[in-house]
Amino acid sequence: MDRYAVIGHPIKHSKSPLIHTAFARQTRQDLRYEALLAPLDGFSATVESFRTTGGRGVNVTAPFKLAACVTATRLTARAEAAGAVNTLTFNGDIIVGDNTDGVGLVRDLTVNLFCPLAGRRVLLLGAGGAARGVVLPLLQGKPTSLTVINRTVSRAHELRTSFARHAGQISFTAGGYDDLDGWDFDIVINATSASLENEAPPLPDGFFAPNAFAYDMMYGAGDTPFLATARAQGVTRLADGLGMLVEQAAESFALWRGVRPNSAPVLSWLRRKLTSSP
Repeated sequence: MDRYAVIGHPIKHSKSPLIHTAFARQTRQDLRYEALLAPLDGFSATVESFRTTGGRGVNVTAPFKLAACVTATRLTARAEAAGAVNTLTFNGDIIVGDNTDGVGLVRDLTVNLFCPLAGRRVLLLGAGGAARGVVLPLLQGKPTSLTVINRTVSRAHELRTSFARHAGQISFTAGGYDDLDGWDFDIVINATSASLENEAPPLPDGFFAPNAFAYDMMYGAGDTPFLATARAQGVTRLADGLGMLVEQAAESFALWRGVRPNSAPVLSWLRRKLTSSP
């Protein structure tokens, strides 16, 4: 039986074993998927131990996505652009690093939520690893504009500089929260860690355009603080990141197994499980 795993610290909260086991059952793939807790200073050793004992690939979650870049012996173009890896595939001594987060986000928006990027004004909140992993796929979606906002303004500008060559004719700007005054956006994506701290980003009133879509990469049983803020400002089209989680997993599964699972029923099942948990 082929073996796969997700590696993180902590790892008990991970939904990846549930998702990939459901994908395997659906596609009739014979595999086992487990969760591995790696010491904070032992990511590479954990990967090597799993690989040399027959593992075929791993997903990587916090805080090891940057370390996975170093562990990989080859990076895909999207992983190299993101500077972070969430999927490792083992092929003999070759370890291929990829990043499926951005593809997962865009697929969730455009396929599951019927929210196209083309021609839209997109605001990305945050300039850390989560934001970096999705900038290239967002630009490839051909929005009219992409604006990156961050508390530390210099990091927003650094992120923009890193991806400027991919923007083409797209208006690609960066700044701080104070720069949002007088602007409005069609799609607002929260890639900050504020929701993990039960906080919302310091957003001004009035920057959601009519019929705007608010998306938080974090997920939970109810509204995150960011989504609650958006709802209070009259936004009715909202989504958390559970769909992104399932879609990035589907992309990893397809890379490993050569077959793409149907993510919709797995997402529906996982949502029911999440909302019914005490």
